[in-house]
Amino acid sequence: MLAARPIARLDNKRRAVLDPRKRQFAKSQWQEQSYEHAMNFYNLPPTGDIALEQFEEWGIARLKVLAELESCQFRNRTAEETSTYMKPILDKYLRLDQNSSRSTEHELQRKRDHYSHWTLRLAFSATEELRKRFARLETQLFRLRLNQNDARERREFIQSLNMSWETVSDDEKARLLDELKSATGVYKNEEESWFKVDWENVPELVEQRKVLLKMGKAFVHMREQTSMVVGEFSRQLEAGLELAARALPRMDEDNRLSPILTHLSKSFASPDSQYNADASSISDTTVITANMIDALASHFPLCMQSLHRELRKNSHLKHFARLQYTLFLKGIGLDMNECIVFWRKSFKLMTDDKFKKEYLYNIRHAYGDVGGDSNRRGRGYTPYSCQKLITDVPSSGQSHGCPYRWFSPDNLMGLLQATGVSDREVLKSVKEDVTKTRYHIACNRVFEYQHRNEIKKVKDNSLWPQSELDTITHPNTYFKRSFLLKNLNKFQNGDIGVDGPSQDSQG
Repeated sequence: MLAARPIARLDNKRRAVLDPRKRQFAKSQWQEQSYEHAMNFYNLPPTGDIALEQFEEWGIARLKVLAELESCQFRNRTAEETSTYMKPILDKYLRLDQNSSRSTEHELQRKRDHYSHWTLRLAFSATEELRKRFARLETQLFRLRLNQNDARERREFIQSLNMSWETVSDDEKARLLDELKSATGVYKNEEESWFKVDWENVPELVEQRKVLLKMGKAFVHMREQTSMVVGEFSRQLEAGLELAARALPRMDEDNRLSPILTHLSKSFASPDSQYNADASSISDTTVITANMIDALASHFPLCMQSLHRELRKNSHLKHFARLQYTLFLKGIGLDMNECIVFWRKSFKLMTDDKFKKEYLYNIRHAYGDVGGDSNRRGRGYTPYSCQKLITDVPSSGQSHGCPYRWFSPDNLMGLLQATGVSDREVLKSVKEDVTKTRYHIACNRVFEYQHRNEIKKVKDNSLWPQSELDTITHPNTYFKRSFLLKNLNKFQNGDIGVDGPSQDSQG
């Protein structure tokens, strides 16, 4: 045996010399932070404690906000339209009350905002594409909030930033006043302030010719102060994302956080959406039977229309395609017995005995009728969200998943044209969305094209709240919204009720 080595002891002088990389951890500084302003540059990571559930839930909530903001951009909404559209979404998922409000939730709201930003910063630092996309959307969110902020509180927040600009002195302003006016188009008030900053810090204003350039400096009028702040926010965020990317490998050592961050980064393709029966089923207005599915298929999203077409063509679907389609039919309100009838009629080329032995159990299991106590308590599986279909890779010969993600461009365009999408500009935009991995945006674009007249009527007459027209992130939501829009007049006239639609309304 080897003799035990004596424990080496460090003298006090050597002990005091710390590795610079570890110095920040030499003294514990984990504590709750206070938030003086509603706005935040997110320069410092949060240092308090939160539950793991909050870490994920807050990240998902922020992700939904960013997804809706991105959809506004792809739909070419103006700044005013975006602000109006985003207000209820921000209030729901990421509310930030100002200091002047009587809210008692200031600290919790700002903590949630701070932590959720850093959660997503970690999740989207892995690749350059994700970093650029995250920085762009966070900058848009920052600009939106800054513009919506109360003028006094916005001014106080900007003053707290210690920005690198310099106020132009009265003497210099008087000397350059004519040039300032000519370059910026500000002629009215000579008493207003101007700022001087390195021109590289305001490239957006230089491009728009809203500043005077002189000796490497950009002279900016105070009305452009918001653009300067937003530009600085964007630069600091991009630099912070680069640092986060370097630290990311160490996160893999924590088996609690790594799965959450992976899940969130995948959700950037399409926001995760929990199944909501009220937002998916039409069983409260219409009793659905197996015989109605062919007629209702015109309201299905492309992923389910594709499966329905294959089923009718081949009288069969493979296992994962059957499960995807069964859960979708369950979600729209088809009960288990009618679902069994639907599949038995669809599999018309096989015997009753083969159907009962090889397929009946799986249908009952999906509905929670068999399969153990946990399955019955949970009432079976829930219908798949868009995120599930986008990230679930089908193997060769399989037909499940999201067509926008997994179909070849030619097959996708052919399928869209077969479902009535003939507009060349729409098809071109869909192809661009798919190329840039904006799969759920492509699906929403098709929905809005196919329902453009009904959506216009709903908006013009304020028939639905804005929340009912949010970006679709679940196939079952797609179905219900399509059904309600296409039957809008019949619902208003009372032609569709709890006893189901008339023969005319089934199409």
